[in-house]
Amino acid sequence: MIKIAPSILSADFADLKRDIQRTSTADYLHVDVMDGAFVPNITIGMPVVKSIRSCTDMFLDVHLMIDKPVRYAEAFARAGADLITVHLEADLPARIADALRIIGDCGVKRAVALRPITKAEAVLPYIEELDLVLVMTVEPGFGGQKFMESQLDTIRQVRSIIEKYNPACELEVDGGINARTAPLAVEAGANVLVAGSAVYGAADIPGAIQALRGTV
Repeated sequence: MIKIAPSILSADFADLKRDIQRTSTADYLHVDVMDGAFVPNITIGMPVVKSIRSCTDMFLDVHLMIDKPVRYAEAFARAGADLITVHLEADLPARIADALRIIGDCGVKRAVALRPITKAEAVLPYIEELDLVLVMTVEPGFGGQKFMESQLDTIRQVRSIIEKYNPACELEVDGGINARTAPLAVEAGANVLVAGSAVYGAADIPGAIQALRGTV
């Protein structure tokens, strides 16, 4: 089954509760956390995740685009995340492993993300313990970017690794997902689609979610 994960990066932060409720027909709620260091943008932190948790029962897919995520892994888990994604490029491999261990010890699902500069093979040291791998199809930091079709090969390669080592692991794609690109990502092997402007930029948000499902 293909899952849709609206990204609140494209929501109206002046009325975030309303915009979260408008996506209640989706499978996950994607929460982008940026620190202004790992990526050139700053978004939200633990208090906002905690507030989101208090106003929805949706599955919170928290994407940490931050340096040295081991420092905050437990705090985001305690704030209410259901799944936490850390970037492989954000720290040394041993410290990425530490962050994943902390997340798992908190009873939260574990994931790693790959920027476009990172090869699929980078997931191999962690793949057997992961619940999800996220392949970025834009350079992380800002919403509304164009889908990088060169990343379709990375999606295919990650899918092959998942099928070999951990078939239960999900494969998520984030960046430029819309009615045209969603089928490309799914054909390459994705089963979770993050969509920001394609959902929140629509006049009918539930209809946009359903339309994305319909394209795949």
